[in-house]
Formats: sequence, structure tokens, C-alpha cells
Amino acid sequence: MSVVLVLNAGSSSIKFAAFDRATTPRVLKLIGRGHVKQSGAEVEMLVRNADGAVLERSHCGLANGAFDHDKGMAHMFTWLDEHRGGLELGAVGHRVVHGGQWYSAPVLVTDEVLDDLETLVPLAPLHQPHNIKAIRFLREYIPTLPQVACFDTAFHTTQPEVAQAYALPRDITEGGVRRYGFHGLSYEYIASQLPRVLGDRAHGKVVVAHLGSGASLCGMIAGRSVASTMGFSALDGLVMGTRCGTLDPGVVLYLMQSLNLTPAEVSNLLYNRSGLLGVSGISNDMQVLLASTDPRAVQAVDLFVHRIVCEIGSLAAAMGGLDALVFTAGIGEHAAIIRSRVARGCEWLGATIDEESNTMRRELIHAPSSRIQLVVMATDEEKMIATHTSRRACRAPEGPVAHARSTPAITATAAVRP
Repeated sequence: MSVVLVLNAGSSSIKFAAFDRATTPRVLKLIGRGHVKQSGAEVEMLVRNADGAVLERSHCGLANGAFDHDKGMAHMFTWLDEHRGGLELGAVGHRVVHGGQWYSAPVLVTDEVLDDLETLVPLAPLHQPHNIKAIRFLREYIPTLPQVACFDTAFHTTQPEVAQAYALPRDITEGGVRRYGFHGLSYEYIASQLPRVLGDRAHGKVVVAHLGSGASLCGMIAGRSVASTMGFSALDGLVMGTRCGTLDPGVVLYLMQSLNLTPAEVSNLLYNRSGLLGVSGISNDMQVLLASTDPRAVQAVDLFVHRIVCEIGSLAAAMGGLDALVFTAGIGEHAAIIRSRVARGCEWLGATIDEESNTMRRELIHAPSSRIQLVVMATDEEKMIATHTSRRACRAPEGPVAHARSTPAITATAAVRP
């Protein structure tokens, strides 16, 4: 295998990264990472190298006013063919949001795996169809190319049963309605890097705050997920860019029964019109809100921080203590004021931030007197997927159990029945 390609296909974008695995055996060297996405009335192609320098930026018009995934993929492959230096494309790894109760590790894609992923569409309707579409495109475009599905839910399958359960009738929970957790590939990457930063404390009780447009927290003990803020869907938990976070289910009943919103309208409201955007009425961009003096922007930021602090306390309770708090993802890595406010809210847990280190965005940002370590780390989901893909695609085929489910199959249709 020479080049490992990583794809994360969304509704109006395709994020990708290409890694050279041939030049230095067992080392993944980034060739470039970027996106093909809808930007206003155009499609933008942007690729950067490992240092962040722009390798390519181009624009073209939308086809029939809509983002065309197939053309986006073709555009990306044109770039890759020009920049892979004659190296063979060995395998493709896909970020797949939902693996359900079946998949607790990356798998080679087969017909049966694809069928399973299709049944999980009702559990992740805004993400799963696009993940699957990219897989199907490549199966037609390069049918012999090994493809590996890497799941955002898999990392959380180590959680104890009580952390995965809802207090619902057993026929509902046994049909698949349970807490899954997401952002698992990000958490898995951070867990793999923690020993370098924290030493022995990496094996202790750690909360990782993945704070971006999508936001969640994960409680880890010895690098394994034991609790998370996201549950059945990516709507749960923290306030996000356009998603509501934790919500009394009675609100959904009210929206449908009293305001007569359809399920599609409720979905659009909770996924696309809520969160920072909904509270502020201004933007879902944290940088814009932090720069604004509008009281609604201030309130949105306050609520964002408040929910993070509350949920850190909840995860610390679930773990029986806290040794370290790690900030990652776009907001976590780049918004010093958010890190500072969250740390101050966790002073009761023993957190004391060093403001100079925080402002300078050093890796360790706690004061000497702090009882818990405060860390800023860059996550790299693409590198995690590439690592899994490299290992999985190079492994000898294992026959019909190569993609074995972790539990007997339970259909997603049953999981979402009323």
C-alpha cells in the first residue's frame, strides 16, 4: 500500500486527507488535507500541506444550484492524481458516524456491511447517507480498492451498561435505543497521545472536551471511554453551533402537539436553527460571538460555558474524580477565553489555570497549584482513520467473519419505532 486516502462526506462538503505510507514504512506522512464544499453559489476546493500552507484553492459553479457529491469526488481525485507522486492508491478510510450496536472497531467494507450501514440511516439521518454515498461511489469508480469504515460510535462501546441505558421499556432499548456517544475518532486519537503529554496521569481519570461546531465531552479512565455527553444522537449534551444539546423531551412534544410542527420541521429546528445560532440570532461562529457586544451573543456564550462546566461535573461524578481536563477541536484549541472560563468554573474540582500559558496556547496550561492538569491538544481524526485503514486493509482476509458484528443484528427500524 502506498497512499491512504481518508474521506468524511457530508451533505454539502467532502473533507479529505491523503497520507504517504510508502516512503517510510509504518509511518503515515501527510500529502495534503482539505475539502471540496459548497461556498455560497460556488464549489470551493481547498488543500493544505502539513504546515498549513495552501497547496490549491479553486472555485467552480454549482451544478443546478446544488452540491454534487460525485463531481466533488471527481474533483478531489483529479488533485490527488496530480500530487501523489506516482504512488499507488492503496486504500480508502471513511468516517462513518454510526456503527450501531454491531461495530466496535473499523471494518473492511463488504456488501453485508453496507446493508448494515443502510439500516442505521434513521439513527443518523443527516450524516449516514452521505458517508454511504461516498463508499458506493468508490465501489463503482474503483471496485477493487479496499475501503474501511471507521465509526464515530465505536470508541464508546467500552462504557458500562448503566452509562448506555435509557429508562425506557425493554423492547425499545433492546431494539437499539440507547446512548451511543459520538466524536469517538477524535477521542481515540487524543487517548493515543495522552501518555506523551500526561505521563502516568494519562491512565487516570480524564475528561476530554471536544469543542467545535459539534461539541461533546468524554470521560476516560485508562484511555477508555466510560461516559459521554452525546447519547442516542448527535443532538444531545452540550450547546453546539446550530444544535440544541440536552433538551427536555417534553419540548419536542410541545413543538409537535401545540405548535403543529412536522417531524421534518422539528428536525430542522433542533439540528440547524438552535445552539449558538438560535440563542444569539447572530451566528454559530464562536469567534463572531466573542467579538460581539450584543447581549444575545453574550448570553449564547454564557450558556455554552455553563453547560460545559455542568457536564464536566457530571462526568467527574461518573468517574469518581478527575485528574486532567483536555481541550481540543476548533473552539477548544483556539478560544483561550472559553478555556479560561471553563477552568474557572471547575475550580471546585481543583482546576487552576495559568493565564499566560493559556493565552500563549501552550500544551499544559494549569498553574503549579492546580490539583488537576489542564491541557490543550490538537486532535486529528483523519490521522486516526488513516492509521486504522492502513492496519485493516493490510491485514490478511479473515473470511466471512472479517467484519463480524459485536452483537446479534437488531434493525434500526425497530430502534426507532414509536
